Parts: sequence; structure tokens; C-alpha cells
Amino acid sequence: MRLVILDNYDLASEWAAKYICNCIVKFKPGQDRYFSLGLPTGSTPLGCYKKLIEYHKSGNLSFKYVKTFNMDEYVGLPRNHPESYHSYMWNNFFKHVDIDPNNAHILDGNAEDLQAECDAFEKKIKEAGGIDLFVGGIGPDGHIAFNEPGSSLVSRTRLKTLAMDTILANAKYFDGDLSKVPTMALTVGVGTVMDAREVMILITGAHKAFALYKAIEEGVNHMWTVSAFQQHPRTIFVCDEDATLELRVKTVKYFKGLMHVHNKLVDPLYSMTEEN
Repeated sequence: MRLVILDNYDLASEWAAKYICNCIVKFKPGQDRYFSLGLPTGSTPLGCYKKLIEYHKSGNLSFKYVKTFNMDEYVGLPRNHPESYHSYMWNNFFKHVDIDPNNAHILDGNAEDLQAECDAFEKKIKEAGGIDLFVGGIGPDGHIAFNEPGSSLVSRTRLKTLAMDTILANAKYFDGDLSKVPTMALTVGVGTVMDAREVMILITGAHKAFALYKAIEEGVNHMWTVSAFQQHPRTIFVCDEDATLELRVKTVKYFKGLMHVHNKLVDPLYSMTEEN
């Protein structure tokens, strides 16, 4: 497990985007070798997506041979609703890059058989050869995707009822009207994300500080599902200074020290043009 601490949200977003970019470029994807990327929604990854779009438009990054798998989708919200995760992904990312729409996989919260939809999603991930890099964000209560507190740490893609804290947090996207906020969602499981070859979790803002503390300084706990990734062989937590407010000083100093030792982790963007 590694914790990368940047001064602010913008720098954390840029670092994460550079890391994703490096992973794809080094993989050298092609027609018979697709890179599989797990993606989140929410406010935290927006800065990262903007940077990835910049890298694409500058000619340094292509998504032509990338398959994406989104973490979750609301149940019952029309696909074209401005707050659906389909709309979020297309408006904030997909329509700005060269990804094949057939390779951008998002759960269908309006499927006739929701369990069959979840099973099919797991099958698509398996057929793609698994996820190479799964990027995630968390809620203030430490949930990843919609794996709310109490979720099984070996769970698979499934239907979940949202916790009241999550509904309250999401109300800002629905004009503050709780009656408009979906109460159920389809989500990948903790086990689904744990199967990825590498996991990167973005945690920014003081309101996520206690969750980050629970994620890395205490033990694995199903009430803080993000803590499961302590046990993943390749997990990187990327955060800003505000998110470290609940961490012990020695923890922060330790991980900042590692960043100085491993210079590539401070700025992971190598000269991509040399690798193309």
C-alpha cells in the first residue's frame, strides 16, 4: 500500500491522471491487447478526467484500445437524466476522447432483470481479462462505489440500498430535494475491485479526512469498506493535504519521505512521446 500526498486538489488530480496515462502508455494497448480501466463518478475524479482529456487532445494519450468499466449506476433513473452516471461519464469524459462507445461499459439501472445485469457485468470484466487498473473514490463514511458500511468485503456486482448518509450527500445533485434522490443502485462489489491488478483510490478534502484515517491507520473493517484495500498487493491512495488532517503526524511524514525517495512517484509522467 502506498499513500501519495499532494498539496491540493488540483495537484492530486494531475498526479492521478499522469499515473493513469503512464499505465496505459506503458501497456502499449493494441487491437489484440486492450487495457481495462475501472472508473468512478462523483466530484472527486472530475479534475483527473479534465487532465486525461488534455493528454488526449495533445496527442499523448489514446483510448482507442481501452475498455472501461464504471463502478456503479442509479436504479430507476433514466439514462439521459443529467444526474445519471451514463450522462456524467459521457459529458465529463467519454465524448471528449476517442474511446469506442462499445468499449465503455456502464451498468444499466433500468434493466428488466437487475441481477442478470450485474452477472453480465462481471462476465464482461472476466472476458476482458480482468481490470488492469481500477480507479475509485470514496464517501465520507468510507464507502467505495456503493458498497455502504456493512457490505461484504468479498462482494460482487449487485443491487444495493443506499445509506441515508449517501442519500443526503447526493441531494446536492438533485436540487437538495431528498425525494428526487435514488435510493438504490447497481454497484461493483469490494471483491470485484479487489480482483483488479492495481487499485488507485482518490481521497480529497477535509470532509474525507476521517475516512482516510480509517482506510490506512486502522484495521480492515467492513464498516469502512475502503479499508479492505490495505490487503491488496498494489494499492495507491492519492490525497491532498486537507484529507490528511486526521492522520498521525508520523504517518504523514513517513509517506512523504517515501515520495522523496521514489522520485517517479512525485511526478510519474515520463516523456510519453518517447514511448509511443
